[in-house]
Amino acid sequence: MSKETPCIAVCMMDPKTKLCFGCGRTLPEIARWHRMETAERLAVMEGLAARMVDAGLVPMPPRSERG
Repeated sequence: MSKETPCIAVCMMDPKTKLCFGCGRTLPEIARWHRMETAERLAVMEGLAARMVDAGLVPMPPRSERG
């Protein structure tokens, strides 16, 4: 994946928090990701780790690391 995306090819949404288990984005963010300006993408990416911690989610490892 590109450095301008947090996607790790997990793509599973937590029904409680509405966040992706893999990257922490919401469905609306994922849907418009390629239409966002670089600065907006980077701003979203900067807050994803804290967002997942606040939601009590532990990110899943990328598929390549799960074997």
